[in-house]
Amino acid sequence: MELRHLRYFAAVAEAGSLTAAAERLHMSQPPLSVAIAKLEAELGVTLLERTSRGVEPTSAGRFLLDQSSRVLGEVDEMVASLGRFGAGTAGVLTLAAVPALLWHRIPTLLRAHAAAAPDVDVRLIDPPPWTAIDMLQQRRVDAAAILVADARRFASRHRGQLEVIDWGEVPLVAALPPGADDAPDPLPLATFDGATVVMPRGTAAVPSLPEAIDATFRRHGIVPGRVRTVETIQTSVPLVEAGLARAVLPDPDLASLARFGLTLRRITPEPSPLRALLLVRADARREPALDQLIRHVAGTTPSDPM
Repeated sequence: MELRHLRYFAAVAEAGSLTAAAERLHMSQPPLSVAIAKLEAELGVTLLERTSRGVEPTSAGRFLLDQSSRVLGEVDEMVASLGRFGAGTAGVLTLAAVPALLWHRIPTLLRAHAAAAPDVDVRLIDPPPWTAIDMLQQRRVDAAAILVADARRFASRHRGQLEVIDWGEVPLVAALPPGADDAPDPLPLATFDGATVVMPRGTAAVPSLPEAIDATFRRHGIVPGRVRTVETIQTSVPLVEAGLARAVLPDPDLASLARFGLTLRRITPEPSPLRALLLVRADARREPALDQLIRHVAGTTPSDPM
């Protein structure tokens, strides 16, 4: 039994006439009659009764019409769903992102992406950046969003393996304990000289915030009284909120850190910003849903060429 024969039969049964059904199907009547006869012969039952008024389905025909309507409806929905996959408006994506981007920039991206591709299920995880890159290369995630201190160097290092999409600047701000409302804005960088500063652990694999802070402090002769090392940026925040340290933290769009109980200030002289990057595998654009996400990032971000 072929699907087109079911469609032919349903059209004839609903129209009540071979002529009317042929017009609806944009075909001539003789091949339509042959197709119906072939279907009846294949099934071994009479499906249509020929009358002076046209055709009427037999009891077997009524049963087949009911079943074929359900089957054809499911097939049409399956074809439409596959079309959405092909257009990049349906599917499943896994995005690994550092928390500083998850706090504001990722939700903004997902809101815009969902408006264009509502049936794409984007799943989020928050590993450290070097782990996110490993997971991307091992095809355990579809994309990774990270922060780096030197975007050009990073892109050069991974050229040929990854596509690196520039996602714009991420400024560094002073994060002070709550209640430090009298701190000037901008805050002199010299304030960190002799202070207790909390800083995430650095890694040669992905130079990022620690390297940027070290470079800024060295350039301006700042020597903290004590450096408290933590594993990640997000574990810096409670120590600052508790009044145990101060920090220099990335604040994407100057809108990510406001959710915490911190006093935030710009810094003078202003540290060089980090750069947000979206990383995908070199063959990523073959996947329509992922290509949609990439185009949302690349098309909405004012970025400098790398």
